Amino acid sequence: MSPEPDDRLPDDPGARDEASRGGSAADAGEAGTADAKAEFARQFAQAAERSGLGGFARDEKLTARDVLTAVGGIRGVLEALLPGLVFLVVYSVLTSFGGQSAQAALVPSLVASVGLAIVFTVARLVVKGQPTQAIGGLVGVLLSAALALWSGDARDNYALGFFTNAGYAVALLVSLLVRWPALGLIVGFLVGDGTGWREDRRKVRLAQFLTIAWIGFFVLRLVVQVPLYFADNVQALGLTRLLMGVPLYALMLVFTWLVVRAAWAPKPSGE
Repeated sequence: MSPEPDDRLPDDPGARDEASRGGSAADAGEAGTADAKAEFARQFAQAAERSGLGGFARDEKLTARDVLTAVGGIRGVLEALLPGLVFLVVYSVLTSFGGQSAQAALVPSLVASVGLAIVFTVARLVVKGQPTQAIGGLVGVLLSAALALWSGDARDNYALGFFTNAGYAVALLVSLLVRWPALGLIVGFLVGDGTGWREDRRKVRLAQFLTIAWIGFFVLRLVVQVPLYFADNVQALGLTRLLMGVPLYALMLVFTWLVVRAAWAPKPSGE
């Protein structure tokens, strides 16, 4: 009797080679997909780290040092606040006490602000630190100054921030509408949960809640500051920009940490 036919490859070198190549291609494709997913997760986690939520999402305790580190440390806070503060102070002094017109006070105010941002950036480069934050701040200061110089209006030094806040709010809103709340993704990758949080209804609701809270944060900035822009109140606009910048951002980080700790905290071993 002849043996039953089986599923082994025919005794044909060409057929074996072709099948082998097909299997290798499939394995390579699966490996490539896995590598791509791993790389995406790594890059997303790094981006989340830079958001300031990195240490918060993993720490079981929160200290003032943690909050300061999350907003960039003392140097980072100074880089974020001082250029805007210097612009506001110089502009207010020149217009209120120096007797200069708003247009005449604009150039020296911008020069002082941009000059300080350049000093911060150069200092980062000299000490061989990480200049990303300072360079990012410098680019923002330069773009805002260019817009104000182009229009000849001091309040336009703050206009760029309106588009930035609106952009963040829209991006977060889109993440909600497609049912992938951005805060869930950020925290998930930071704590090593990936997208596993989507299997937990409670975590999904909290991720949606946090995303809505951050939308509210960016919208609140617009609601408060845009009317001041149209009222041409440069001093009030500059002051609210400072107060609703790093200080309010730090409070939002602390609030987010409290929610994340409650939702993602490891369960007791007995449960």
